[in-house]
Amino acid sequence: MIGIICALSIEVEGLTKLLKNKKEETFAKMKYISGTINDKEVVMTECGIGKVNAAMSTQIMIDKYNVDVIINSGIAGSVSQELKIGDIVISKDCVQHDFDGTQMGDPKGLIQYNDETRIDIPVSEEIAKKLFDACKDIKDTNVLLGRIATGDIFVAQREMRQSVADEFSALACEMEGGAVAQVCYRNDIPCAVLRCISDDFLENQFMDFMEFRVLAADKSMVAIKNFLELV
Repeated sequence: MIGIICALSIEVEGLTKLLKNKKEETFAKMKYISGTINDKEVVMTECGIGKVNAAMSTQIMIDKYNVDVIINSGIAGSVSQELKIGDIVISKDCVQHDFDGTQMGDPKGLIQYNDETRIDIPVSEEIAKKLFDACKDIKDTNVLLGRIATGDIFVAQREMRQSVADEFSALACEMEGGAVAQVCYRNDIPCAVLRCISDDFLENQFMDFMEFRVLAADKSMVAIKNFLELV
């Protein structure tokens, strides 16, 4: 079964229309919708904003639905001059840019697990490549494979964006993907993160959100439908 964790309700609504044999369940007050798309078993949910919501929804999906793969989709801010509004970033890996133990002598972003420490949060290279390939037919869209930085901070200031780019060599920053990737990593579940860029790094321009969410959802749905044909 393929799990899809969305940041935008409009993504879930669009994908739900494609479902056959639809079933809805609620866990921790979050709705999980399962069924089949192109004969592939899928389950999806809107996780809510932030790392805790994303981590909670991911663990529930793993525990309740025995998923084989998880895709997290949504929007992100650019921290790269290579990206413009409407472009797509697929995760090569993720980091938590707001995880800060520097006062203890740790490098910024270093995550302390019970059995290891690391800054990078791995994703599945195979799944990321298939998701990257699934985006190739999306018109007028630059698609890059690179690092996505996650934090419980809405990063609007250009100076902070530059800091995230410099410290972590990231292409985009957002608020859920790294948490999804971290839970999947610790559960040995292959995953990848897809983000549609909502604002430009150089000018810090932001498209009207109600207009952009339709654009982002349409691109995400095309990518996910294509991905389901590749797996």
